Amino acid sequence: MKPELFVKMNLPHAKQVEAKTGILAVATLTQAALESAWGDVAPGNMFFGVKDTDGVNGNEQLITTSEYTRSAKNPMPFPISSTPIIKNGVKMFKHKGKDYFRKYATPEECFNDHAQFFLKNKRYVKALTVKNDYNRFFEEIAKAGYATDPNYADTLKAVSKSIVKHIK
Repeated sequence: MKPELFVKMNLPHAKQVEAKTGILAVATLTQAALESAWGDVAPGNMFFGVKDTDGVNGNEQLITTSEYTRSAKNPMPFPISSTPIIKNGVKMFKHKGKDYFRKYATPEECFNDHAQFFLKNKRYVKALTVKNDYNRFFEEIAKAGYATDPNYADTLKAVSKSIVKHIK
C-alpha cells in the first residue's frame, strides 16, 4: 500500500494510542509501516511483528521470518536456514524460520496491544522516558531489543520521514 493511504487508514489508531499513552503517533505508525511493509504484510491484523511466546492459546499464527543473532543456532521453533553474514563489521547469522506471532481481530486491537507491550515490559522503561521524541524512542527500543536487526533504529528513522509528510 502507498504511504499516504497507509497513514490515512491507520492514523486514527495511532492517535488513540498517543492520547492514552503519550507514545507519539509518528512512532507507532513508523513501526507499523516498517514491520508490515506498509500494511501489505499484516496477516491477522499483525502490524508490529510482536511474537506470541506461548504459541498455544489460539491468538497466534505461524509466520516465516528472519532474525539476526551472533549465535549459529537458529532460535526459531521451526528453523529453515542460517547464513553467516557481516553486519556493521560484526560477524552475525541471519536465520530464517517460522515463529509464532500474535494475531488480532482488528487493526485497532493490534495498535492498542502494541502500546501495552511497551508499557508492560520493563526493558522499555528508558524508551518511554523519551516517547515525546520519536527518533530517540527508536534508538531506545532498538537498544532494548525490539528487533534483532542491528540497523533497526536507523531504518525506523528513514521510514518516519515518509510518515511525517503524510500526517495532516
